[in-house]
Amino acid sequence: MNKQAVKRILNKAHDMCVHSGNRLTEKRKRILELLVTSKIPLSAYEVASAYNETADAAMPAMSVYRILEFLESEQLVHKLTSANKYVACSHITCDHRHEVPQFLICGNCQSVKEIAITKSIIDDLDLQVKKAGYKLMNSQLELDCLCDDCVSKAA
Repeated sequence: MNKQAVKRILNKAHDMCVHSGNRLTEKRKRILELLVTSKIPLSAYEVASAYNETADAAMPAMSVYRILEFLESEQLVHKLTSANKYVACSHITCDHRHEVPQFLICGNCQSVKEIAITKSIIDDLDLQVKKAGYKLMNSQLELDCLCDDCVSKAA
């Protein structure tokens, strides 16, 4: 991703935080930037390590967790529960209404693609879960896949 695209994403994230009455501090901005520029999801410890490689003062993992929670609450990052890792939202700069995010995770190279499905699909899934006598606690799907690059390399 080029520097201008990253700058555009970070500027939009700043505006989103201001709109919700919060601040995108320099530390929060840097953590988001690390996730935006990463080709794979990162754990909080991996984020802390990457941050500390370029920072003047080390940031403990607990601080990174708090920042990730903030960024998640602002819908700037998503937590991949299956891997306990984080990815930047791929729709930060979009101006259209967002559907329900779902994630395709390449089992080979670990790249992640965020896709959207309509709320009606989640509503139908919730209905089926209720009919089965359960309560849906999280509608996020994380699908184990192979990306096109890995498929072509295997051929």
